[in-house]
Amino acid sequence: MSVSRSSAHARWPLERVLFGLAGTVTLASVALVVLVSPWFLLLAGFVGVNQWLYVLVGACPASLVLKRAFGLGSVVYPDHPSAVR
Repeated sequence: MSVSRSSAHARWPLERVLFGLAGTVTLASVALVVLVSPWFLLLAGFVGVNQWLYVLVGACPASLVLKRAFGLGSVVYPDHPSAVR
């Protein structure tokens, strides 16, 4: 079974990009804690707070930027007022 070109190059949904961004920032935070200062644990805490904000409200600062800058749409909250149309 072959995958068509259009589906192979389909855009990622907002949640997938947010998950990747949160994971990258969390890993960077851990590296900075080990190499620079324990104060970088605040960065990991900020990521966690924003993830819960997205779960509870349906939007977080990163999701708003990604929606407006790249036009990414949500799979989980397709009819949310902040959804890009």
